[in-house]
Amino acid sequence: MSREKANDNIEIRGQSPEVDRAAQVASNAREMGGGETATDAYDATSLAEGDGAQTADPVDTAALLERLAAADAEIAELKDKHLRALAEMENLRRRAARERQDAGNYAVTGFARELLAVADNLQRALAAVDREACQNDPALSALVAGVEMTEKALLAAFARHGITPIEADGQPFDPNVHEAMFELPNDAVPHGTVVQILEPGYRIHDRPLRPARVGVSRGGPRSAPQDGAGGINEPHRAEAAPAVDKEV
Repeated sequence: MSREKANDNIEIRGQSPEVDRAAQVASNAREMGGGETATDAYDATSLAEGDGAQTADPVDTAALLERLAAADAEIAELKDKHLRALAEMENLRRRAARERQDAGNYAVTGFARELLAVADNLQRALAAVDREACQNDPALSALVAGVEMTEKALLAAFARHGITPIEADGQPFDPNVHEAMFELPNDAVPHGTVVQILEPGYRIHDRPLRPARVGVSRGGPRSAPQDGAGGINEPHRAEAAPAVDKEV
């Protein structure tokens, strides 16, 4: 028995440390004569060594949490920048669309303002015609009809480009679209009412193209000022010269 054990010890010392350890465990198991086999004993030893290796290299949880918090902060910052960029692009798109629309709506403003003088002259020409004379003069009647057709065509062209007359007659004075040239004493209508139109006004879409030059009433009951029409009861007018007493 001792001879065989000696041989086993000689063979064990000639192998690598891992083999020596396994052989030693197997030898101890044979001597103990228990139910545990050499393989079971070696597996238990290996498992114990593996657990020791895992506990020897613990995970740095604090460092991982710090890196995770930094990553979350970076994601939040990038998301905020992305949303701001989208909002800025949307604002630029809307601004560009509005500028394109304004360019289309008001591109003819200068040209239309020049044509208003033509419309004024056509209206003055028609107002100066004696209607009774037209009935007795076929040539004059044809001329008046031609002028009326020309005025109608011009106003239709204005309307196609969003140019429409400003309502003034009988309306409360509005300094945004009216220009008061004089005042007329009139107790029958509220104070500051447009009672005479010297030159019609026009607007292009929602903007005044030219204010209407009007005469307004004075002396009647005063109406409440309208929103956005400050000074409706006190239209702008030139200072009147002081009265001079004449000797009789």
